[in-house]
Amino acid sequence: MEPETSSDVQAAPRGRIERARLFLSEVRNELKRVTWPSAREVRATTVVVIVTSIVMGLYLWGLDLLLDRFVLWILRRWGA
Repeated sequence: MEPETSSDVQAAPRGRIERARLFLSEVRNELKRVTWPSAREVRATTVVVIVTSIVMGLYLWGLDLLLDRFVLWILRRWGA
């Protein structure tokens, strides 16, 4: 790939308003290229996230309960 020449590169905008306009124009062009998920895909991934969060929460709650009882057993056993 060849390096860009000065004729290939646009001149940098000088004022704040010009820079802001250029920025917003580039944002709009990038958003046109985005592949947006369908409503069905959004619902499906939302359900996956909620179910995974509930399962992990229950797992961590159970693990915490088990470790709490284990630590209390150790403390009672050796009289701390």
